[in-house]
Amino acid sequence: MSLSAAEVAAIAAHPEWLDEADQLALTKKSLIADSAHLRQHCGEFGRAVIEVAAARRSAVSKLPGDWIFSSEAAQQATPFVVALARARRLAHLGVEAVADVTCSIGTEVAAIDHEGLTVVGSDLDLARLAMARHNVGKNIFAQADALQPAFDAPVIVADPARRSGGRRITNPEDLLPSLPALIAAWPDKELAIKCAPGLDFSEWSGEVAVTSVDGAVKEACLYTPGLAGVTDGQSVTRSAMVIQTVDKHRPLELSAVDVQTYDDTMPDDVDVRAAGRYIIDPDGAIVRAGLVRHFAAAHGLWQLDERIAHVSGDVLPQGIAGFEVIEQVGLKQVRKALAALDCGSVEILVRGVDVNPDALRKQWKLKGSRALAVVVTRIGRSATAFICQPREIG
Repeated sequence: MSLSAAEVAAIAAHPEWLDEADQLALTKKSLIADSAHLRQHCGEFGRAVIEVAAARRSAVSKLPGDWIFSSEAAQQATPFVVALARARRLAHLGVEAVADVTCSIGTEVAAIDHEGLTVVGSDLDLARLAMARHNVGKNIFAQADALQPAFDAPVIVADPARRSGGRRITNPEDLLPSLPALIAAWPDKELAIKCAPGLDFSEWSGEVAVTSVDGAVKEACLYTPGLAGVTDGQSVTRSAMVIQTVDKHRPLELSAVDVQTYDDTMPDDVDVRAAGRYIIDPDGAIVRAGLVRHFAAAHGLWQLDERIAHVSGDVLPQGIAGFEVIEQVGLKQVRKALAALDCGSVEILVRGVDVNPDALRKQWKLKGSRALAVVVTRIGRSATAFICQPREIG
């Protein structure tokens, strides 16, 4: 559900309403009773209070817990840890002022302000602007069209809508606003434009930075050459940022966030050889950015096949998940091998082989008591399977 500007203003003026909602179950089963209870305390704004309270619970590890936003806005918002990492990057580059021209509920603006940069935000949606003003706590927002320049900041941040009619947009020209139109609207500015990671960025002349949080790929950010990372005087064209929080189900805790970055200026000379003690499936951001070899080289690992993302090593790198190998078998021998190991449940990872993990699980008809993992991959022209201990963290 959405919120109106009037509902946002009312909720901001009555923080005790959300305190009351926090005491309720807010489940489908309790919705009627909860709604009646909040109508007694909040009058006509009861529905909106439920919406905000439920949205906060759904985004507990994504956004600050005292913000006002709807469920729809929370789903569309950039995770605050990603926005903060971007803000720190801009600060490190010496950027002093930024304008977020699709600010929505203010995530990027809040992060940039947190880092001490001058920042303003704009959006066409008055309700989202009301949320942003409350969330950031400053009146540094204006209603404006992202394609009609209203600011003179040297750096522009934008997040075109990536879905239309409930479907993911796959063509840069179909983004809202379109990527070409957005670039054309700010010809003399440095840009940081957030996009879906699956788009074709082959013609982009700056840097493509893919980011994941807790193993889930969140975005690709396009940086113009002036904002691209530089190592030994060379512009970076591909990078990956892997962000891990302590627990994705716990409230956002910035001090506990771990950030690892990889880029295509790093060494990528790695061997291709047989599996060692562990199999590692690199984070999705690394795979999407095409930095598997760079990741492997950084951690002393090697590839099983030069065309497949699975890598291996005899030591599990600190903070990285992997699977200790028990045995390697052909795909048709997996069921027998799992039965011999008393396997009753299995995590299945597949790369380079056209099989469905759910279909495999049904075929194997596991009846044992032991939890294991199976990594199905392609080596050369053949499908092979590694039966492994459960996932562990180095």
